[in-house]
Amino acid sequence: MFVEHTLATAPPASRPAMEATAQRLGHLPAAVARLATSPHLLDGFLTLSAAFERTTLEPLARETVVMTVAVRNDCHVCIAMHTGKLRALGADRDVIAALREQRPLADERLEGVRQFTLEVLRTAGAVDDAGLRAFLAHGFTAQNALEVVMGIGTYTMSTLANRLVRA
Repeated sequence: MFVEHTLATAPPASRPAMEATAQRLGHLPAAVARLATSPHLLDGFLTLSAAFERTTLEPLARETVVMTVAVRNDCHVCIAMHTGKLRALGADRDVIAALREQRPLADERLEGVRQFTLEVLRTAGAVDDAGLRAFLAHGFTAQNALEVVMGIGTYTMSTLANRLVRA
């Protein structure tokens, strides 16, 4: 039902984002080619994911948020893509395996991010004071807490859209 667009078949409004993605990655991922059906969704996701990359959360913490959402939402393409990103960041194999298997992480700081992400999802953002204090106790800030929410929103959109288009 969802076409894997090329630059020739994509809606004109999706083409700039597709071209930029292909240029940045050296290829056009199938997920982007399918999401191009909606220029608004594609642009929205790319804009939000770029903004998430600029947050004050360190790269491994950001990827912990992303993988927690991807695994929870069972987005196979997302799990594969972000496994590669974790490897490129030098993440330990045990960290990657634990994230993929929804197991606690040995790294207490990253586990704090994972648990906070799960708690935000479980409570639809109504994390109690104890949960917030537990997150902050790992050296994170109130700004980081809101950045986790941003990551959850961004990658919930991505995982649900990728599943919908069978990416």
